[in-house]
Amino acid sequence: MKYLDEYRDPELARRLLDELRRTATAPWRIMEVCGGQTHTLVRQGIDELLPAGIRMIHGPGCPVCVTPLETLDRAIAIAARHGVTLTSFGDMLRVPGTDTDLLSLRARGADVRVVYTPMDAVRLAQALPDRQVVFLAVGFETTAPANAMAVLHAARLGLPNFSMLVSHVLVPPAMTALLEDPDCEVQAFLAAGHVCAVMGWREYEPIAGHYRVPIVVTGFEPLDLLEGVLMAVRQLEEGRWEVENQYVRAVRRSGNSEAQDAVRTVFRVTDRAWRGIGELPDSGLELAEDYARFDATRRFDVGGLRTLEDPECIAGAVLTGARLPTDCPAYGTRCTPRHPLGAPMVSAEGTCAAFHAAGRTKEVLQP
Repeated sequence: MKYLDEYRDPELARRLLDELRRTATAPWRIMEVCGGQTHTLVRQGIDELLPAGIRMIHGPGCPVCVTPLETLDRAIAIAARHGVTLTSFGDMLRVPGTDTDLLSLRARGADVRVVYTPMDAVRLAQALPDRQVVFLAVGFETTAPANAMAVLHAARLGLPNFSMLVSHVLVPPAMTALLEDPDCEVQAFLAAGHVCAVMGWREYEPIAGHYRVPIVVTGFEPLDLLEGVLMAVRQLEEGRWEVENQYVRAVRRSGNSEAQDAVRTVFRVTDRAWRGIGELPDSGLELAEDYARFDATRRFDVGGLRTLEDPECIAGAVLTGARLPTDCPAYGTRCTPRHPLGAPMVSAEGTCAAFHAAGRTKEVLQP
């Protein structure tokens, strides 16, 4: 396949659905970990086309959504200071903090700028030597290498006015935490292809073996996801629990060693809080001691800031797949993409935003 539309071929999709119907003899529950995959499943209606009994559980794979409230409030506190330019990817600007968001803060005069890469922030620090330039670094393993390279470049340049507010999270510990939950219903996983393009899939093999769950590394187009579901169902039907790779055009078992080296050099593994979920051990990255001078949390002394989630928002239950967005009393009324209560309604990868964009309502989803 050479062209994008080939991964959306309706005839091939029908064949995969027919094969799924022939293969599945029992009900199965499969979680897609990536928010981008969630949006494809919901936008294309794939989750509603699957054979009866096969249910997709939407997991905590949206990097914006799992960024803890404390991180947003720290970013807001830093951006409000005199002489600071805070930079971020655009989807973080409307995520609500406790009292406001970065976009509203910018409207009130704060220097908050959207950048497309962390290197843009480094270049901005070079161009503005009299200002402190901070990059809000969030995401899974996918974005960690680029952020690591930005820190390495800033170190080579000897920039005294560049720092990062880091809130990186890691996928395997989150999967383990879900599987350890006694109420967990997940029987197989679709693993995020872009994460595995960086890290490979070796770290998933102990999870598959210990918990006896199939894990299929999957891409993001409709045919990718349908084939990934089919591969997972075949394993479940045959009583296998292996890591298989559907995303062969982009992922290999060992991943990208150069990207991994950069991440290991700049960051170290730490416990990390996940928005709506809580703190998970060894589930995040922070700057290693050799690069602690670039840590915005230390530079601006905001590490002690603590916050409480909006009690009306059920983001945690949505992110773990325990609830659907339409289970939330505020969904589509007090919580919309224009006026979100929580991050899953903001992000381009958020489950609530995906449901809202697809016009999903309680009446449609209730049996």
